[in-house]
Amino acid sequence: MASTIAEFFAGKRVLITGATGFLGKVLVEKLLRCCPNVDVLYLMVRPKAGQPPQQRVQEMMATQLYDKVREENPSSLERIIAVNSDMLEPGLGLSDEDREMLQQEVGVVFHVAATIKFDEKMKLSYKMNVKALQEMVKLCKDMKKLEAFVHTSTAYCNCDRQYIEEKIYPPPMDHRKLDDAIEWMDDEMLRLLTPKLIDRRPNTYTFTKAIAEHVLTEDSGDMPIAIVRPSIVGAAWKEPIPGWIDNFNGPSGIFIACGKGLLRSMRADPNAVADVVPVDIPVNVMIAAAWNIGVLKPKSIPVYNVTTGGHNPFRWGDMDLIPGIYKKFPLTGSFRRPGGSITDNQVVHEYWNIVCHKLPGYFYDFLLRLMGRKARMVRIYDKMRKAMSSLEYFTTNTWEWSSENTDSLCTLLSEDDNKVFYSDVRPLDWPSYLEAYCLGTKRFVLNEELSGLPQARAHLKKLRNIRYSFNAILFVVIWRFLIARSQIARNLWYFVTSLFVKFVRLTRLTSSTS
Repeated sequence: MASTIAEFFAGKRVLITGATGFLGKVLVEKLLRCCPNVDVLYLMVRPKAGQPPQQRVQEMMATQLYDKVREENPSSLERIIAVNSDMLEPGLGLSDEDREMLQQEVGVVFHVAATIKFDEKMKLSYKMNVKALQEMVKLCKDMKKLEAFVHTSTAYCNCDRQYIEEKIYPPPMDHRKLDDAIEWMDDEMLRLLTPKLIDRRPNTYTFTKAIAEHVLTEDSGDMPIAIVRPSIVGAAWKEPIPGWIDNFNGPSGIFIACGKGLLRSMRADPNAVADVVPVDIPVNVMIAAAWNIGVLKPKSIPVYNVTTGGHNPFRWGDMDLIPGIYKKFPLTGSFRRPGGSITDNQVVHEYWNIVCHKLPGYFYDFLLRLMGRKARMVRIYDKMRKAMSSLEYFTTNTWEWSSENTDSLCTLLSEDDNKVFYSDVRPLDWPSYLEAYCLGTKRFVLNEELSGLPQARAHLKKLRNIRYSFNAILFVVIWRFLIARSQIARNLWYFVTSLFVKFVRLTRLTSSTS
């Protein structure tokens, strides 16, 4: 039976924003490989670091992420067209010719572009996540062939609620008032006002994403729209490459810091759900959602919560698997052996932060200065602490999401489409996935070859021996200090020593007799 989703995309011209981001790259790959008759993929890309959009896209397509596409359907790569644009510019920075071309030819739009930085300034976060969406809606309203507009949001945009349904909630504030404030306030005034604006939300990302959903419904009119809300997007589960990841965001940074031996303590509730969803799941839901609104034409805007906690929960306490994986597949040049603890107690966490992070950092920097090198470990630990602090809201709380729309989407697909565009996370085996994920951070983020594993393992053994030697020396020093100051300690030392000597003599006597 032929794929009805592939048939829907056959001959269509698709517009994608955020195509050079993590989610966007996988979306492009999936469309090229599994919808081989798609006519054109227009990728809205801005120039960066002196590179024009065409060059950025060519370099992206040359990576191993697209190896399967080159093997199975190499001609499809010719269907990629980079469109010069900038989400922060008026009119998206599009030329008149490109705007006219897109409005005449595009049938499906995937709006993935966003700033996902938790500590982003309010002005930039609002411009990227709200104003750019408004500009996209203006562009798409005049598209003659538009059949589907899929907006990528986040499952945490309504994180001020414990139970989150698949519906659009009232915005945290009127976006027009925020528009006015951003126009006349300077950055410092906005920075001071931001905590009051976001209220019970932890950052500008979730705040602006919540506003964006409401703005979309308000401005879109009768546009065919779907909203997809993934939770914490992690490495690929099955496709295009198991464990594929290309960034330090979310769990990836935590895993790498653990693998390098830098992260020894993490504040999290071990029983709280870490709602990580493999990147191929939301990508499949996005494509299926476009097919649903293009073919079945639902009367209201469907919202899809793409999460794992409701069907196959992974908890922060399960992160204790990570050190063992990195001992099996160590990273090159680790600072210390992987290890550490997870606690939701702030006092305990601060203790371990001092003992396992700050003190080793100062000691290592002291050694670097003695060797005439620049100190760096304290600075690295400070950055890591700041990054981990921004995650604590999510690692110490648990949410529950409804998923009726996402689950029912599977029932609407054919058997073949459910195999190709899978979204059921119940078969996901977390230990196997985490192992692939950790290997993915080594191969794709740090660009380390697996052929270097023997040297990395030898380095871990050296670190283990250094640790044992240091602990032994520290024990002797402390014990000698106690002996010098305490009669009880001296008596105990002589007693243990005499027992040991007697044991050795007895062993020798027994062996000579036999």
